Order: sequence, then C-alpha cells, then structure tokens
Amino acid sequence: MAAHPGGPRIRIQTLAGLFALTMAAVFVHGYHLGVDDAEIYLPGIKRAADPQLFPFASEFFMSHANLSLFSNLVGGFARLSHLPVDIVIFLCHGFGIFLLMAAAWRLAGACFNNAAARWGAVMLLAGALSTPVAGTALAIFDPYVTARTLSAPASLFAVACYLSNQRRRMVAWLLLTAVVHPQMSFYVVVLVACLALERRVSARPGAAACAMAIPFFWGVGPAMGPAREALLSRTYFFLSKWAWYEVVGIFAPLALLWWFSSRPPRATSPGFQRLARTLVPFGLMFTAAGAVLSFVRPLENFTRLQPMRSFHLIYMIFFVQLGGVLVEYVTRRSVWRWLALFVPLACGTGLLQKASFPFSSHIEWPGSDGGNHWVAAFLWIRGHTPKDAVFGLDPNYMASPEDDQHGFRAVAERSALADNVKDSGAVSLFPQLAVHWKSQVLAQTGWQSFRRPDFERLAHQYPVTWIVAGKPDPPGLVCPYDNGAVAVCRIDAGADLLRTQSVGFEKKKAQSASWAGAAPR
Repeated sequence: MAAHPGGPRIRIQTLAGLFALTMAAVFVHGYHLGVDDAEIYLPGIKRAADPQLFPFASEFFMSHANLSLFSNLVGGFARLSHLPVDIVIFLCHGFGIFLLMAAAWRLAGACFNNAAARWGAVMLLAGALSTPVAGTALAIFDPYVTARTLSAPASLFAVACYLSNQRRRMVAWLLLTAVVHPQMSFYVVVLVACLALERRVSARPGAAACAMAIPFFWGVGPAMGPAREALLSRTYFFLSKWAWYEVVGIFAPLALLWWFSSRPPRATSPGFQRLARTLVPFGLMFTAAGAVLSFVRPLENFTRLQPMRSFHLIYMIFFVQLGGVLVEYVTRRSVWRWLALFVPLACGTGLLQKASFPFSSHIEWPGSDGGNHWVAAFLWIRGHTPKDAVFGLDPNYMASPEDDQHGFRAVAERSALADNVKDSGAVSLFPQLAVHWKSQVLAQTGWQSFRRPDFERLAHQYPVTWIVAGKPDPPGLVCPYDNGAVAVCRIDAGADLLRTQSVGFEKKKAQSASWAGAAPR
C-alpha cells in the first residue's frame, strides 16, 4: 500500500509505541543533570525561572541564552507551573526524545511504504541516539538538556513535512527550530532549499553554497590573544586536526546515501531516493566549506560558524533511512531477527554511556546526587549558601574524572568565576568575552597549591566568598561541608573586603551585563 501523501497518521497505538520507545531510550542512554554543554544552557533556564540567581559572571551563559527563546520557554514553564526546575528539565529531556521519535515516524512515513519499515527506522534511531556525529563533539541526542533537545526533532519534522507537501507545517517547524536554536535552523533551511532545487538544478551544491556564504557578511575580525587561544581549544572546529575515524564518519554515511539514491531499496517511496540524493551534495558542500576554513589560515576565525554541524541533521536522517532498509532486507517480519539486531545495539550503547560517566548513576533522577561526590557538594551549596554567593574553584574541575563533566553553575545554581573547559567554548563563539574570561582563569591558575593568602588575594580581585576544594582541605579556612572527596569552604576575610568594595563590583556586574547582551558581528 502506498504511503499517505501527508505521511502516516499517528494513531493511539502508534503514540503508545512511541512513548514506549521513549522510555526505553531514557533507560538505555541514561540521563545526567548539568553535564557537558548543559553547563551552558541550564543556568539560562534556571535564571529564567528565578531571576535572583547568577548575579555575577552570567555573560558566559547568557551570551547563548540571549540568542534564542529556549531558556525562557523551559524556565518560564518552571516558573508558571511551580514545579521544581530540575523536574521540568528532566521532563523536557523526555519530551524531546518523544518528539524525535514522532518526527522519525513522520519522516519514515514519507520514505517507506509499509509499517514494519517505519518502525524499524524509528527503532534504529532510538538505539543510536548516543552515536557521536563525526567531528562535531555532538551526539545525535545528548543524555542531558540543551537547545538541541527541541531543535533536533523540530528540524526533522520540517524535513518530513516538506517531503509530504505540508508546507505550512514545515514553516511552523522551521520557525520553532529558529527560535530555539538559530544555528541549527540554518542547516535545515539549506537542506530544504537543496530539496526545492533538486528537480530544477543539476548543480545543487553551487546554488546552496550561496546560502552558506551569508554568514561571511558578518564583520568578524581575526582572532587574537585569548580569543584565539579559546578558538584553537576547540580542535573539532578544524578538519586539519581530526582523527582518521572522524573523516570516515563523514564519508561513510555519504557513500551509503549515494548508494541508496543510485539503487533505491524496495518498498521505498520517491521521497526516500530524493532525500538520499540531496543529502550527498549537501554534506559535501559543508565539508568543503569546513576544509577551506580549516586550511586557509586567514579564514580560521570563521571556523566558529561550525559548518560540520550540518552532519547532525544528516546523521538523524541517515539512521532513519538505514533502519527501514535493514528491516526490508535483514529482519523482515522475523521477531528473532529483530531481537538479534536491536538488543545488542541497545546493550552496546547503554554500556558505552555508562562507561562515559563512570562516577555517576546511569540515570540521575531529579533530586538525587547520582552517587557523585562533586554533585553532592554542588547540591549542598544550592541548599545552604545565599543566592548571591560567588564561588571560586579549580578552572579545570570539569576535566576531573570524578566530576563526570558536571557543571557547577548548572547544578549548584550559584555564580562562579570562569572555568577553562566550558566557558572557553563560549569565548570561542563570542570573542568579546575573551579578556574577561582569561583574567578570571589566570586568577585561579595553580588552584591545587592555593593557601589562605591566595584565596584572600582572589577575594581582593573578585567577589568570591566561597570556594570548592578537593582534598586535603585548605588550611586556615572554615569548611562547613566535606564529603571526603570535596570540601566547601568560606573565605571570611573576602566577605569583609567585599563590604568595602561593593561599588566596584557593581560596576563589574554592569559591564558583564553589557557583554552578555552583545552578539558577534
């Protein structure tokens, strides 16, 4: 039976199946509060829910938050619903997976002519959520909340609606993608433009390359000093620094997509071949752009546009198409073959995710510390220190194995001096923060050997009244919390100094607010 022109209707039974897949995906891939990129996104959400939070150094996450409505959407829902913000964030994670499963079902309906292939497409994507997208430092779907939690399913819905000739719905999904994650919306707009040109223009890459050139009209000067240091710290921006397997991760899916387009598998619709045929030049176009920016040194500052992030969209579509093809040619209607394909996939990705966070629970339920000593300390800080407290800690704390990449601001909900791991990522995209970032990192350099005079010096420079320290406890400081691995200590002398320097710090806060509102030109 041919697919419905608008895609298969999502019935109650289908919704139940998608919900079951969502639950399975959470248990397989896990969930972690405030890890990795969530350290950039969650503070914006929590500040939207409680404007009293983060009075100092908010520019390192508000630079991202000010460019989209994502933080206000999630944080505003927490404020209006009166639910704990950590529960709202967890629900957002589950809702994002469910939307992605529904979007995959819609896309599969535009590509395959039978229900078994469509379910195979959705199941393979669900099992592959943790797959890293080559050369981007992204996964298909992260086990934590970022703006991509909502932009990924919205972009997939937009492509599915275009193939199904539902143009108004496509525009609505494109608008949602744009207000949630403007950068990721650019790639789906270019893909839709390529699909629109596919029937008329044989040289698709050249036409779409005009759209790729739009960001080059921004007045971006060459990166220098701390800004260049932060830029070069993101090695995945530069194809010249990729490992061989990342290069394979680019060309292997493109080769399979080319094969799909040249020899369409059975039970596929014309939309399947059209999409596969368009994705090949689409991917090659952005790969060429990434290579030029990486190897032509005068253009290296433009690498922060990250053209290779287009492969996040390619990977999602590729796994949907591959899943349906595997069902048609491998599993068919055999239950045992389905189990033989998907059970090892689920077990393998689950074990991989568990190994990625060895010092934390596989699912960090809201309100729990997940068995992690650093998270336990951060949660104590949230409940026992003033909202306007400012913390100092090792600028490389997120690289500590025991921390499992948990971000201080995202979990503790308190202001902190800039770190050298995630805040440098904000600087790589917003170079106007570079001097501000570097001075704070330098002030904390050598943290492991700091003693009381060093902490008092830090309090003279910045409004630091508390610190987070590893073991052993710093001598001469009062540490009201100590869990055997992490201690939380007061800087009493610093608190006295702050009372006499409040005017100067207010000026710094005003300057920080002006930086946070600025966007790269």
